[in-house]
Amino acid sequence: MTLLVIVGLTFISEVIDQMGRLEAQYQTLQAMVYSITRLPAMVYEYIPFACLVGCLFGLGSLTSTSELVIVRAAGVSIYRIVFLVLKPVAIMALLGVLLGQYIVPATEQIAESKKALSLYGDRGYVTKGGVWTREGNTFMHFSVVQPNGVLYGVSHYTFDENHNLRTAAYSDRATYQGDHWVLEGVVETTLGDMQTDAVEYDVLRWDSEITPELLSVVIVSPESLPLTGLWQYAHYLQEQGQNSIEYFIAFWKKALQPLTTFSLVVVAISFVFGPLRSVTMGFRIFTGAIFGIVFQTIQNMLGPAAQVFGFDPIYAALVPAGLCLILGMWLLSKVR
Repeated sequence: MTLLVIVGLTFISEVIDQMGRLEAQYQTLQAMVYSITRLPAMVYEYIPFACLVGCLFGLGSLTSTSELVIVRAAGVSIYRIVFLVLKPVAIMALLGVLLGQYIVPATEQIAESKKALSLYGDRGYVTKGGVWTREGNTFMHFSVVQPNGVLYGVSHYTFDENHNLRTAAYSDRATYQGDHWVLEGVVETTLGDMQTDAVEYDVLRWDSEITPELLSVVIVSPESLPLTGLWQYAHYLQEQGQNSIEYFIAFWKKALQPLTTFSLVVVAISFVFGPLRSVTMGFRIFTGAIFGIVFQTIQNMLGPAAQVFGFDPIYAALVPAGLCLILGMWLLSKVR
């Protein structure tokens, strides 16, 4: 119930945000489709927070009616109660793993590609949005990336060893043919020391290590990618000499999300039996919301800190969850 409320409010906020971005070819219908397609990502994102608040609400209700007191008086230990609470939480955590690995990557790719295609329309070169990537000394920009291996608005910029621009090419469309790409409507400009030469091609072969699978990774945020895709793309960036820390951080946050969910629930249980035993339900939920926000803020701060200070990205996800678990177990140990 908590998850439905949070996702519902987030969905309304998303729709309002998209209404402010309407353009000639991106209208209300497209904005609604985009927001609806992003629902699985919203569910996945808020599962840990919903488990925290839901646990405070559920156990808090039992505390308010003295049912937990009766349960404990019957000889049920604190840790037995923790185990009973974690059983349904395990189902939610499993739901999160399945969503994050199989559903969210597909729906996010569909949402972003359809939105980009609506914004792109029949126009030529688009500088707003799109995807940038690099292969060797060639920098590429794609206005629209579709999951089926079709690109729109493809730009190539090749530099020499002295970082001087040597060729610039633009093509309307590119399709993947299994081991290479086929560019359509190509205009290629070669920059010499004294002059430039422009050549047009109706069709041109493009050999590249970039595949639709790799591009499906870059069109969505790292948090929306499957674990396997994150791991592969992070190593691909390493091989290309690019910064891969952001993707490793997202990988570990995603891999450790079940631990994060369990640690937040343990904290919620410790609050109900400890500091929040005698307070009102509203104050419990308020405290849980504040704690969840502080937790998320710390986790978000450790990500950039890993890039600045160079420590292992796994700590950006492990430290907040570990501290929560330690705090919860310590508070539970104080319960009499």
